[in-house]
Amino acid sequence: MKLLLINPNTNPRTTETMRSVAQNAAPSGVTILAKTAPFGVPLITGPDALRESATAVLASLGSGLEPGLSGIVISAFGDPALFEARRLTALPVTGIAEAGMAEAAAGGRPFAVVTTTPDLVDSIAHSAEIYGHKSSFLGTELTEGDVTALTSDPVRLPQALLAACQRAVTTRGAEAIVIGGGPLAVAALGIAGELPVPVIEPVSAAVRLALLRARREVA
Repeated sequence: MKLLLINPNTNPRTTETMRSVAQNAAPSGVTILAKTAPFGVPLITGPDALRESATAVLASLGSGLEPGLSGIVISAFGDPALFEARRLTALPVTGIAEAGMAEAAAGGRPFAVVTTTPDLVDSIAHSAEIYGHKSSFLGTELTEGDVTALTSDPVRLPQALLAACQRAVTTRGAEAIVIGGGPLAVAALGIAGELPVPVIEPVSAAVRLALLRARREVA
């Protein structure tokens, strides 16, 4: 079985990092392929970039797909072009925010999102609502510091995410946390065991949901 991970930003290093995280989350016999957005920005930090990334995702789909795919993962937390992509292909298409929120909110569990991008807070709240989690969503807790500088610092990033997660638990009452961003996946995995609540890394969550959908398609 093969899944295609589409990175909606233009950074090929980020693509490979997320592909590796996804491959590690996949069971034996599943191969994760990856595509990088053909245009756009190297880091999606605001609504304009998110809209441009949606166009890039559709361009990636339009440029042709590897034969034998069982599903597609859109690996940016805004899930750009998720619904449009589903109209373009018969393959099941999964977004990382969609999957991460579904795991966090399982059983009606109250959850928060922790991320680095203040300009996407409204988009995250909208996603929680359209995916049916409005009653469980406690809001978004932000890291401190400049987004670009923080995401490029492998030491400071997990520290800042951990501090924000701790605030989400103590001040918001979160019983689960979704780390809001594909490029944050490695840092998310690194801090998961340091908190008293589940920390959902959304790229891996998307692989799990994509495989579930793919198996339903062939059942």
